Amino acid sequence: MSRFTTFARARLAVPVVALTVVALTVAACSPPIDSTVSVPGTSPRTPPVRVNVPAVSATELDTMIQRVVREKHMVGLSVGVMQNGAMILAKGYGQRVLSPSEPVTPTTMFPIGSVTKQFTCSAALLLAQDSKLSMQDPVAMYVPTATRAKDITLLDLGQHVSGYRDYYPLDFVVREMQQAEGADTIIGRYATRPLDFEPRTRWSYSNTNFLILGKAIEQASGKRIDAVLSQRIFEPLKMTRTAYDPPVTDTGLARGYTSYALAAPTPALREASGWTGAAGAMWSTPTDLLTWDLALIDGTLLSASSFATLTTPRTLTDGRSTGYGCGMDVRLTGDAVVFSHGGAVAGAIAQNYLVPVSRSGLVLLSNADFAAVSEIISTILPKLTPHLTVPTVAGLPAIDAAKAFLASVENGTLDRRTLGDDFNALLTPEHLAADRASLATNGRVSDVRVMRTVERGGMEVAAVQFKVGTVDAQSSMYRTPDGKIQQFLINRR
Repeated sequence: MSRFTTFARARLAVPVVALTVVALTVAACSPPIDSTVSVPGTSPRTPPVRVNVPAVSATELDTMIQRVVREKHMVGLSVGVMQNGAMILAKGYGQRVLSPSEPVTPTTMFPIGSVTKQFTCSAALLLAQDSKLSMQDPVAMYVPTATRAKDITLLDLGQHVSGYRDYYPLDFVVREMQQAEGADTIIGRYATRPLDFEPRTRWSYSNTNFLILGKAIEQASGKRIDAVLSQRIFEPLKMTRTAYDPPVTDTGLARGYTSYALAAPTPALREASGWTGAAGAMWSTPTDLLTWDLALIDGTLLSASSFATLTTPRTLTDGRSTGYGCGMDVRLTGDAVVFSHGGAVAGAIAQNYLVPVSRSGLVLLSNADFAAVSEIISTILPKLTPHLTVPTVAGLPAIDAAKAFLASVENGTLDRRTLGDDFNALLTPEHLAADRASLATNGRVSDVRVMRTVERGGMEVAAVQFKVGTVDAQSSMYRTPDGKIQQFLINRR
């Protein structure tokens, strides 16, 4: 049940070279401009400035998603995009069930795996607002038999710094998870072992933490966790297509699929009852999750202090930041803080992204645990993230400048007036001849796309992706405000 925003099957749980493309080898010159980094500080409750990002074409997004779903052989996918507080896309693609074939619709419910964790943390924080528990309560108040129960707090659990062993670290349903178990049994099996590390000295993702946190929620509220989530979150926000551990007989659910060694999809073996629980048992739709995201952004559910707890990265005892709040990743992407969480259970993956400064969000839900969604995310998320410091560049748009430059190298028609002095000096006639020969060997340049732009050194830096024959390649194109290209670096993607 993955937290990770990578796109492998992590459970409940993104270099550059000089233009010479003789072998398209990699040399480390500058960091990839589409990378994300952990935010070491705190996240504000309400950003001081709201920034409207340029309008995105829902039609263009839809066309791109359809292409990726087809090319990547996905089973089913549901995508929701919110921009500037408004839903601009909510659509299903592919099949929720393969046989008999039934399509994904916007109301099809998918497992969201560890995206559940931000709801579990929020339920605990709502109870804390009512003084029914405290995030500083020791685990001993709720599970006294757990190892070091007096030394570990509920907040330590939600922030994955407890040291309790994860019961679901692998990417398949192991034999013990094929047998139904209650949360108490699983907690007793995994939370009574010696700790993996001294509390608060390390960050280590553990679903066991959230089963214990769910137990505390039930004891403090006197209700089952599904009732707490429904009454405190789903119903107030009118999340009518969201449920905690819904019955498999529900005809609106997506069926999960897996694949063995790139083979055709086959139905996935689900975890038996009790094994996902407060760590990952929720099902939902992109529309409902974006409703949740906007409620978090606008402060319509949690108090300011609760939101801060949810979204402030934990600092370990040695001063390092974990980049993780309470059930929420905290990342700096471009010029904006992005909150996110991934999820993966048997036969499904999920991703949820919030961009508070632009009141935007992105949700992807798939009913195949092998679904390749990275291209969709890397295309859409930058469009929702403001880049406030990218300078205005004269002349061609970045995409046209990149296409023109690549074509001129291919065809031997380079216009040196479009290049900066140092780049001109680098590209000697011999250098260009080698570049052209290398491109000809690999094939024609095609499918040129600009993924995003950022600022560096007073220049516009564009992340360009393209193909050279069958080779996937990428480049960082640097341009000064006068429109001249100061650098165009290429490597394999």
